[in-house]
Amino acid sequence: MSWERIPQIVSFPSSPGFTETYGFAGNSGKVNLEGQLLRAADRPSETVYVFMHPTSTLQLLPMPMALADRGLHVLCAASRYAKNDSALIMEKVAIDLSRWIRHAREALGYRRVILVGWSGGGSLSLFYQAQAESPSITRTPAGDPVDLIAEKPIPADAVIFVAAHLSRAETLTEWLDPSVMDEADPDRRTLALDIYSPQCPAQPPYSADFITDFRAAQVARNRKITAWCQAELQRLRESNTGELERAFVVHRTMCDVRWLDPAVDPNGRKPGHCYMGDPRAVNVGPVGLARFATLRSWLSQWSYDLSNAKGPANAAKIHNTPVLQIENTADDAVPATHNPTIYAALATPDKRLLRIEGATHYYVGQPELLAQCMDSVIGWSRNQGLLE
Repeated sequence: MSWERIPQIVSFPSSPGFTETYGFAGNSGKVNLEGQLLRAADRPSETVYVFMHPTSTLQLLPMPMALADRGLHVLCAASRYAKNDSALIMEKVAIDLSRWIRHAREALGYRRVILVGWSGGGSLSLFYQAQAESPSITRTPAGDPVDLIAEKPIPADAVIFVAAHLSRAETLTEWLDPSVMDEADPDRRTLALDIYSPQCPAQPPYSADFITDFRAAQVARNRKITAWCQAELQRLRESNTGELERAFVVHRTMCDVRWLDPAVDPNGRKPGHCYMGDPRAVNVGPVGLARFATLRSWLSQWSYDLSNAKGPANAAKIHNTPVLQIENTADDAVPATHNPTIYAALATPDKRLLRIEGATHYYVGQPELLAQCMDSVIGWSRNQGLLE
């Protein structure tokens, strides 16, 4: 089916204390958001599927386009941090999503909005919907004002959680390289935890005791960076020099025993591989998760203890929304433990978990499995009375 891409822009006033991103997204006292509405001109609908990721733009990915191919209306919405998460504040992303959902209802005229959280958009969708059902946040983890109560976010009619992980904070922690001893010198490492070194005493298959120690060291590293960020922010505030924020590099952030040992949280993933390629290369490369950060962004986006956007915590606050989860059983980005954890945490009684056997994160070379995913989404939407 042929369909068109219609550019969308949402603008609203904002007065940040300082400029967070390079460019025009937050200049002149406004936040300007860009998106695309994918729809067939001859197929009207009262339902729109809204895709949003904290930092990615999703309009070229397989799932939104596959829904448009089926004649459905899809809104791919970008946050103010599109393609640059170095200074991203999750609470502000939730406000951006709020404005997109309001735009879908009030400007575009859709009666029903289904929020689709793919990959990193999954925990964002849970965070948003939890706040839409019962807003509570008035400050970021850094203590800066951001009022989601005053925002009055409009709840989505349903949430679809597909190929999605627990959250950016929790997933990063499971991928942090625990061998790093000195954040300023990544070559100083603890050999006993350096699983990418051939000299590491622990080799796959890993013992349960080693995995326990490895995981504890990952959490400890996250907490160490969090404490440093808090101390640096306090120092900047007390110095009163006009310096408000500081950027830094987080080295070696793509290290997980799962990628080397397929017996750890087994699924159908390819051994020795992660969704970005060879994990040994990605661990030190520029595209590794959380490679570039700011003090405030770390606390909001990546802190294991302080982030407000952690998936299970927000799932437990969703009481009144139908939720469909789709787990890809060969996902090389989302660990096998994550979907059952979210499902168990969801407070809504109207929840369903489906598994697509053999599907990878991006459905690369798997058109039949992508079609199966589309069938599941459309069938569930109709059963819920959300799609004509």
